[in-house]
Amino acid sequence: MATGRTHRPATRSRGIPEATVARLPLYLRALTALSERSVPTVSSEELAAAAGVNSAKLRKDFSYLGSYGTRGVGYDVEYLVYQISRELGLTQDWPVVIVGIGNLGAALANYGGFASRGFRVAALIDADPAMAGKPVAGIPVQHTDELEKIIKDNGVSIGVIATPAGAAQQVCDRLVAAGVSSILNFAPTVLSVPDGVDVRKVDLSIELQILAFHEQRKAGEEAAALRDGTGPVAATREDSADKGPDGDVPAVMPA
Repeated sequence: MATGRTHRPATRSRGIPEATVARLPLYLRALTALSERSVPTVSSEELAAAAGVNSAKLRKDFSYLGSYGTRGVGYDVEYLVYQISRELGLTQDWPVVIVGIGNLGAALANYGGFASRGFRVAALIDADPAMAGKPVAGIPVQHTDELEKIIKDNGVSIGVIATPAGAAQQVCDRLVAAGVSSILNFAPTVLSVPDGVDVRKVDLSIELQILAFHEQRKAGEEAAALRDGTGPVAATREDSADKGPDGDVPAVMPA
């Protein structure tokens, strides 16, 4: 996932690299699935496969947590869930505000994964006066005029921006000035923020463009294989050239 700016040095308070931090939610998701199936232990190979990483990288990541597993047994699933949740700060309640309650903002408000992962949607905020008071996901939308007061009253440090691109920077500036120090940006623009403020950018169009690149490359490789006579269609044609209409007798018998 792309970020909206150059961040602070790639270490955390306990010396955990940012690359490792970015993988911790993947491990937690896989571990949570195992926990829900009452699986007591898991090997590094099994967990790495479930998280989509290689096992050597997983073991290195877990060494930063002080967790090395038990030879022949693996990792204790419940303990790892606790360890990673604690490291990610998910053992406490995080109030979140969502600014911009259009289709995307409303979908985010209705997302049930926030609450189950330690995030509480404290407020929904929109600039449209007609939206004020309307409930979305059971929460009444409030006008942007109340933004600073809402952040102060709820102790919000995480803001989600789901506004059009043109309004995103102004909203970002107001969030930061009000005390928000972490922003998840869904607006299709890069935000400028001061040092000490973290921004994570989610741009669905960019992700789709990356997928389109890979699809184009695969199509190009398949076309090249056909031209070189190494593709499946070419091979089929070669095979059929030696067979008759019944598949195993030459079409033209020698005189």
